[in-house]
Amino acid sequence: MSNRCERFASLEEPQKRGQAAEAIVKSELVSRGISVLTPDYDNEPYDIVAEIDDSFYRIQIKTAFEATTNGAVRFRTRSTRTKSSGYEREGYGGSIDLFAVYAPTCDETYLIPIEETAKTQMTIRYERPKNGNVKNINWHENYLLDEVLPSLSSNPTT
Repeated sequence: MSNRCERFASLEEPQKRGQAAEAIVKSELVSRGISVLTPDYDNEPYDIVAEIDDSFYRIQIKTAFEATTNGAVRFRTRSTRTKSSGYEREGYGGSIDLFAVYAPTCDETYLIPIEETAKTQMTIRYERPKNGNVKNINWHENYLLDEVLPSLSSNPTT
């Protein structure tokens, strides 16, 4: 486990883990020469906007957690807000272009187009399943930051 993963795991409050994940994703993008813009206010459905080859992408940053099956991580693809009347859950369709996901379990950053995600959550597998099933699996190598970025350069969504 890397030092970054150990430090991340030591953060007890979910808010701090979210802030750390945002900082890690921003750093990963900036270190690749990508301009990152941050909204002035916290009421936008996206956390950052990235400029890639003169196109702008609205990005929601998430932290992946260990899935219930070994060798996989999972993240939520909808927002949950606490209201006086209970919880409000809402999807991101039409509001963002990409999810950027930091997975502290394997210290990887993923970039996933929203149209490739399920409505409530997505599982990304980094190890082969023990039962041998390989159908309908979201393999981590297909979503690694350096694998997805080139496709954005040639096929902008905006």
